[in-house]
Order: sequence, then structure tokens, then C-alpha cells
Amino acid sequence: MSSDLVIVYHRQPYEEVEENGKTIFRDNKSPNGIVPTLKSFFGTAQHATWIAWKLADDPSNPEFEKVVEINDNHGTYNVSRLPLTEAQVKSFYHVSSKEAFWPILHSFKEKFNYDPVDWPTFREVNWAFAEAAAREAGKGARVWVHDYNLWLVPGYLRQLRSDVTISFFHHTPFPAADIFNVLPWRREIVESLLNCDIIGFHIPRYASNFVAVANSLFDLDDIKTVKVDPELVSDGTALSERRVPQSIVHQGREIAISSASVGVSAEYITARSKDPEVMAKAKEVRTGMGDVRLILSVGRTDYTKGGVDQLESFERVLEDNPNLRGKVKLMHVSVSADRKMSAYARTQTGIEETAGRINGRFGTLEWQPIALISRAIPFEQLLSYYMVADVAWITPLVDGMNLVCKEFIAARSDGDGVLVLSEFAGAAVELHSAVITNPFSHRSMDNSIVTALDMPEDERRTRMKELRTAVFRYTLDAWADEHKRQFEAKSG
Repeated sequence: MSSDLVIVYHRQPYEEVEENGKTIFRDNKSPNGIVPTLKSFFGTAQHATWIAWKLADDPSNPEFEKVVEINDNHGTYNVSRLPLTEAQVKSFYHVSSKEAFWPILHSFKEKFNYDPVDWPTFREVNWAFAEAAAREAGKGARVWVHDYNLWLVPGYLRQLRSDVTISFFHHTPFPAADIFNVLPWRREIVESLLNCDIIGFHIPRYASNFVAVANSLFDLDDIKTVKVDPELVSDGTALSERRVPQSIVHQGREIAISSASVGVSAEYITARSKDPEVMAKAKEVRTGMGDVRLILSVGRTDYTKGGVDQLESFERVLEDNPNLRGKVKLMHVSVSADRKMSAYARTQTGIEETAGRINGRFGTLEWQPIALISRAIPFEQLLSYYMVADVAWITPLVDGMNLVCKEFIAARSDGDGVLVLSEFAGAAVELHSAVITNPFSHRSMDNSIVTALDMPEDERRTRMKELRTAVFRYTLDAWADEHKRQFEAKSG
């Protein structure tokens, strides 16, 4: 059966596990996250298909199950699985996407590595995704493609199917033209994206950057802009914009430019934070801390997250403020990424060495200033840390959005706690009431954490109330509703 909705994403929409020698497809454990939100779109379709890749030793094996039917709480839908070899995955994802595209998207030109990129394989994999979408899509279907590792899918799909409505969403930053145009394949990438009907970004700045890039490579006509919602304009935020592109015209086709940030399931997180078991765990953590105040930092091990910079700031704060020694603890959660990638391995080593040096310098038998955790923490446990943290310290050098800070806010149903947030995180455009800091400035970083620790209760609560209002406004559901509206407008 052909589908009137096709979602193209690199991840499969379930947890695939082995039980008693049998493969089981489990629904995602938590409804909080991008995959469950995308699956919620299935309710807008008569029949839907999800396209993803799956590792296969032999893609030609006739026993490989290319299409599976899933029946879960989102309904019945198909998952079309592309069999990719380990070599293909390494080439198109770990090398091309992570070593070439990722640093450019985050404006780290010095980390860009052109030499190992196998562009023919990247094209090959993207063509396979496009073919699968063309095969599964019914006449006039909606096809929603996600993220930069599938940049070429819209162009290929348009060649195969001129009748479908194509939308593309970027889950990363989109850099300025002088950064993006470092990519040798820039024209091919942007030309593919200009085959979309809708192109979506988190915040106005990224949308503006994309249009500037496209205009540097192609003759665009009739670039329409509108004023940015005043709620998203702040003079104190580096990523703030006052106008945003709404649509562009290329070769006679109008392309909608969408700016809508991914949020969190705020109501779900708040409800979980009130669960008696979670509250009991939070109380246990708080009791175990004694009179020591908790600073919480959570992120992936990635050079874009600024983990070492944050640790060095904490070291300076302890050096300059002896009264804080023995009175504060930094819980630095840096979930280890793929160590097979040298850039991530170096970042992890840097974090471990810096934390070790600080603990060795300031630690005592009774107190260690840093608790370094390099593994993923179960969400329920993480909630308990959110609930007792005096300060959430989220200071990436660059971040497309950052959902950790939103999770922290949603978990604080008690109305207390302080968020220190980098102005180079997309979320800072929405969360003006955080203590906004510049992670490239020692003075700004150091002062922000001291300000947060010294903040009086009435100010903490006023700021948190404003932050929660924003998080409950820009939710996952709100993001999904905006894209449903865009599809409806384009589909007629």
C-alpha cells in the first residue's frame, strides 16, 4: 500500500532488541523526544511509511527484511529499511557527515577535513533514501526529510517524483555564507535543498543564513521577509534576528522558509517530576549532598559543547573564590561519543584530564569539586538531578537548539533553580530569563556562575516562572503543529 506521508530519517522509529532468539520491535521508552513526535504525524495520514537505514553484512541477502509493519500506540505503519554495509555507514555518516559537514555547520573551519570524504558514496546512500521515498509515496504524498546527512535526498526525489510535497528540517545550526561555502559540494547541496517545497530551521538566524548562502550561489527571486516575533528578539543574545525570510522563489517555484524550534514534552516532564518515586530519589540526592550546592552540566562529548572550557572556568572560580571550596560541586555529565572518531576521542581525553587536574588541585578527603560522568544517565534518574540542582550550567560553544536546558526548566515544577545558558545555543533566543553568558569570554563565564550561585530566591523564582512560560509555549507539539500547518498550506 502506498503512503500519503513518508518520513525520512536516519534512525529507526523503535528499539530493536533480541529476546529468546527473536527480534522484537519495542516502542520508545519515553514519549519525550524527536522520534515519538515525528511518529505523532502518523495520525494525520491514512497510511504512513518511515524510511531509515539498517546495518547489513550483505545488502543483497534475500532474507534481509526491507519492509516491516509496525503496530504501536501511534497506529499501524511501515518501516522501509535500507541495508547499508559498515563501510557505507562509516563513509556517509562518520566521515562525510561528522568530519566534513559537522564542523562547518558549527563554524569550526579549522576542524574541517576534506581529504577522506568519499562523495560518490554519500551520493549513493542519499539516492537509496530518495528511491525508497519515491517507491513508498503515493500520488501527491507529503515527504518529510530530516537533517544534513540526507542533504541530497530532495533533489534526487524531485527527479523521481515531481508530484510529492517535500519538506526538509535542519536539526543543526546553519552557518553564514563565508563558513558554509568552505564545502566544495556547496552548490550541489543547496541546489538539492531548493527542490523542496518547505525548508525548516530552529531559529530565524539559521533561516537567514541559509537564504544568504542560496543567494550567493543561485539567482533567487522575490525573497519575502517578515518581522520576527518580539518574544524571540533580545538585544542580549548573539543569535537574535529582527527579520526572517518567509519564502523565496527559485526558477519559478516558491519555497516556504520555516523557523520553528524543537522543544520538549514539557507537560510530560513536569508530570514525571511529580511522580512519588522520582521525588523520593530527588530527596535522597539532596540529602546526600548535605549543605553542598549542586551545579549540573549535561551534554555529549563533542568539541562544540565546550566541555573543557567550562571545566577551566570552574577552576578559575574556585581559585578566585576560596569561600566556595567545599561548598559547591559540579556534576559534569559528558556522554561519551564514538571514540573511533579521533576528534571526539581527543575531546573526551581533554575533559578527563582537566577534571582530574582540578580534583587533584582542590579536592580533599571529604570533598571532590567535580563528579565526572561519561555514560548516559537514565531519564528518570536525570530528572532527580534536575530537580535538586541549584544551577544548570549549559554553555556550548555552538548548538543548534539544546534541549537539556529545556528539560531542566520543565522539571522544575517547584519554581526554583537558575539556568546559565550560552548565548550561542539556539535555545537562548527563547530563554531570555536565563543568565546568558558568552562561552568565549573568561570573564563572562566566570561571572555568570558566581551570579547564579549568589542570586536571591525571589529573583530565581521570577526568572524560572518566565523560563517555564517559554518552555511551555515552544513545545514539541507546537513545533509539530507548525510543520503540519506548513504542509497543509503547500498541499492545498
